Amino acid sequence: MASWAQVVAFSQPLTAERFADKKGADREMSYRVMSNLPVILFDKTGDRRRAPPMRWGFPDPRDWQRPRPIHARSESIETTRAFAEAFLQGQRGIVLMKSFNEAPDIEGPTIQHRITPEEGSVLAAAFLWRRFDIPDQPQPLFACVMVTVPANALIAALPIDRMPGFLAPEDWSVWLGEEDASLDRVKACLKTVEGVRWTMAKEDRPGPRSKPFVSDPTGLF
Repeated sequence: MASWAQVVAFSQPLTAERFADKKGADREMSYRVMSNLPVILFDKTGDRRRAPPMRWGFPDPRDWQRPRPIHARSESIETTRAFAEAFLQGQRGIVLMKSFNEAPDIEGPTIQHRITPEEGSVLAAAFLWRRFDIPDQPQPLFACVMVTVPANALIAALPIDRMPGFLAPEDWSVWLGEEDASLDRVKACLKTVEGVRWTMAKEDRPGPRSKPFVSDPTGLF
């Protein structure tokens, strides 16, 4: 989840006004696989940040309506075929979060746990994005994937071995490409966040593990 006001504050001027309500008031947005996310990126042509909407999940080569993949591992981001071009060409973005969910990697119903940082804090998750031209579709599809890193001690206790790659404030401009930096420096932005004051609470909404599609975007991987 994220606050619209936070997205606006970190990405003025915006082109994704449809994320706000009709009166421009602040509201919370819930992110799901297959939904549109406000991805903050650096527009080199306009020399500014923008936050256009992008679908969470690259299209499966055999069925564009199926999201596969939805995550990119930081350790191999520059060598994996699906992600290398976007990473190397600077198609990197940020999605802001005020909380995020994780579920234990165990058999049985999915038990979601919400992780929340200190009050007033904002988490900046690293994303990659790409443009896809889909046959028989009138408009190109802009899609994104979340970059993951090894889990920190809190998340690993669920147990789960991966977590979102959150960027330190001083790394935003490097990751977005606003600041000239080597690829080694860019990749160094992707690190596990330890020693943080986060709280984790179980949510009372267990359900079966299912995979999301356009017609049913609520499934979880």
